[in-house]
Amino acid sequence: MRTLYVVTHPEATHHVEGVVGGWHDSQLTPSGIRAALSIAQSLRAQIPNGAEVELFSSDLRRTLRTADEVAGLFGVKPVLDRRLREKSYGEAGGRPQEWLDRRFVPPPAVGERMDHDEGVQGAETKAVWAQRIYAAMDEILQNPCEHQIIVTHGGSLTFVVASWIKMPIESAGYASFQAPSGSITTLREDDFFHNRQVVSLGDTHHLDSVKAG
Repeated sequence: MRTLYVVTHPEATHHVEGVVGGWHDSQLTPSGIRAALSIAQSLRAQIPNGAEVELFSSDLRRTLRTADEVAGLFGVKPVLDRRLREKSYGEAGGRPQEWLDRRFVPPPAVGERMDHDEGVQGAETKAVWAQRIYAAMDEILQNPCEHQIIVTHGGSLTFVVASWIKMPIESAGYASFQAPSGSITTLREDDFFHNRQVVSLGDTHHLDSVKAG
């Protein structure tokens, strides 16, 4: 049995400032830091004491801070992997969201979507974005560890899940798995059929106390 817990980092400064995230290296807000602790506590409650745990994280500050909270409760060191970053929005990163909205060219309903040029200099295509997430997932899943935690970003979650269910990368241009900030998505593979389940998508029950506070 293998279980992956995929965490989307909680509230970061770019969320409240209304600027584009992507590779812009924003950090968690005070609310986001409290949420990161709740995420860590929820994972600690789900994973048996003494179980082997591996922790992987995007290397941006908002994901690394989230991973550090998890690492502290499990006594492990996060493996940083820049391939788990959010999509790069090129020159739009860190600029006001409205700046990107004025220039963004959405993909066509029919036709080429993975290599589509969104009209922003330096931005990744979906193909490049998906390929690096898929490559990171391939390496993570080579390890036989039963409990693996991945800390990533809301957009990149789609390709983590698509890779998990072995969706052909050329079909991933239409895929969208929505999960709120600070969520936990649980993926599980059984030992008998080796089916890969999406047990839960974007769960945020652990954040109820943070919202109440």
